Amino acid sequence: MAYDFDLFVIGAGSGGVRAARFAAGFGAKVAVAESRYLGGTCVNVGCVPKKLLVYGAHVADELEQAAGFGWTLEEGHFDWGTLIANKNREIERLNGIYRNLLVNSGVNLLQGHARMTGAHEVEVEGQRYSAEHILIATGGWPQVPDIPGKELAITSNEAFYLKDLPRRVLVVGGGYIAVEFAGIFQGLGADTTLLYRGDLFLRGFDGSVRTHLKEELEKRGLNLQFNADIQRIDKLEDGSLKATLKDGRELLTDCVFYATGRRPMLDNLGLENTGVELDPRGYIRVDEQYQTTEPSVLAIGDVIGRVQLTPVALAEGMAVARRLFKPEQYRPVDYQNIPTAVFSQPPIGTVGLTEEQALAAGHKVQIFESRFRAMKLTLTDIQEKTLMKLVVDAETDKVLGCHMVGPDAGEIIQGLGIALKAGATKQQFDETIGVHPTAAEEFVTLRTATR
Repeated sequence: MAYDFDLFVIGAGSGGVRAARFAAGFGAKVAVAESRYLGGTCVNVGCVPKKLLVYGAHVADELEQAAGFGWTLEEGHFDWGTLIANKNREIERLNGIYRNLLVNSGVNLLQGHARMTGAHEVEVEGQRYSAEHILIATGGWPQVPDIPGKELAITSNEAFYLKDLPRRVLVVGGGYIAVEFAGIFQGLGADTTLLYRGDLFLRGFDGSVRTHLKEELEKRGLNLQFNADIQRIDKLEDGSLKATLKDGRELLTDCVFYATGRRPMLDNLGLENTGVELDPRGYIRVDEQYQTTEPSVLAIGDVIGRVQLTPVALAEGMAVARRLFKPEQYRPVDYQNIPTAVFSQPPIGTVGLTEEQALAAGHKVQIFESRFRAMKLTLTDIQEKTLMKLVVDAETDKVLGCHMVGPDAGEIIQGLGIALKAGATKQQFDETIGVHPTAAEEFVTLRTATR
């Protein structure tokens, strides 16, 4: 049968665009349908605008440190509207870049909601198209628990477009999005509280990292409320919000920001018209080659619920394009030792196994850990400390995990990700000459195991 397209991609986010561009480059006839914005969550309401806001919040630290280096500055004034307007302009620029990437690659870009009407058929704005392969790459969507007053809360989607910076913000959640936005709001001047229903945030991260970040956030004055959850939200006559907690306490705020999880964006995709099945968590079930239970339909990125990170979606998109249209170049995605960063303040960088994961996997481990005050702070009164940690297999000397909390953690951990991917040993770390004076050199000068 002759199809209109060799590959029809639903969703123009990071993974979908990567798959479409490279499939077209390999000679396939490709279409992409997108109903919202080019670039997906990451470019529009995710990592890119978030990092821009993190930069903005970090200026407050630079101003505080300036006096120690001889700078006398007049009292600074922050304007939220200027930051958001500049952020919007940059996102619009990136939207244009994504459009050009697709069009210049020969991809047919369709703007509208795509719905599958069969295993090989997609409908967009009343027009039907046939395709040999359909790729679902629609990403995720933030969700707010079903509590009274949930409509009064916002998520990351709305936070990037707030007209004004709230005077008081209550951030709910214990994942990286919650921690990052708590730092953003506080750094930009809002009275911020982080509320989490568990004992300690960032579940799944190394225990030393979690504890260290908690201590540093408390030094900065962030109000951390653990083992707490909201029962209802009410709007008061003066426009402020009252959050009633399950323990009976009441917190007054101007903004309730929820970051308690994301769901796969599968709304009105027409899955019922295909043999595509969901797993018990509600994500699309796929095999190791991203093929769903409907042979002609594939899925990648946040909708499959594996590792929900932009670079992972990019790698999955590349793997799909190669397997379908350039099989001699196909390589499966390696989900081991994926470096990642949390742009909290201070930020986290991590790659490899946590201490807890290494022990659970049966490794006999040595832990090398260091906490120190960064050189940049020695001329200031700021007492923030950096954490660096190596998890080493005591029998093979292989470095199993690298973890950091401190300035430029994300930048530093990228290089260490290559070392772990290459199977570096602690001896090779020790024999690597450090760059002096830097914080990063601490990773190659950790000589004595702390436990």
